[in-house]
Amino acid sequence: MNWGMIYLIANYWAIAFWLLLAFAPRGPKTLSAVLYAGVFLLCLAYTVLIAGFLTGGIDPGGAGGDFLSLEGVMKLFAAPGGATLGWIHYLAFDLFTGLWIARDADNKGFGRAVQLPFLFLTLMAGPVGLFLWLIVRERRARVQAKT
Repeated sequence: MNWGMIYLIANYWAIAFWLLLAFAPRGPKTLSAVLYAGVFLLCLAYTVLIAGFLTGGIDPGGAGGDFLSLEGVMKLFAAPGGATLGWIHYLAFDLFTGLWIARDADNKGFGRAVQLPFLFLTLMAGPVGLFLWLIVRERRARVQAKT
């Protein structure tokens, strides 16, 4: 398998949907496109790849590894296929998290200019963006819960 090509395709695919999420009007079609054409297809790619790895049908291109120890995970990530698989995992979950942040921010009345830094942080360092968004949203979430 050409792991470099799979990596690039997944990366550009995710970036296209991040751009859509950040800058396109957020109607139902846009949100559905991000969820199903973006997140769903990244999850499908991950599922196919991990099933292939676990059954031995796809060679990750490296020397073994497993999920049972740090050393085993390091071996997996040292292989081109393992690193690509891990990256697609990050892409799928970060995009899903970005979608949730965008929808939550829209529902709480935060403008796009306020949302963009959190979306960017989620793209670049997933848990950091989510962590900061959870702090910022708290006051409005409490107010909405009272009404």
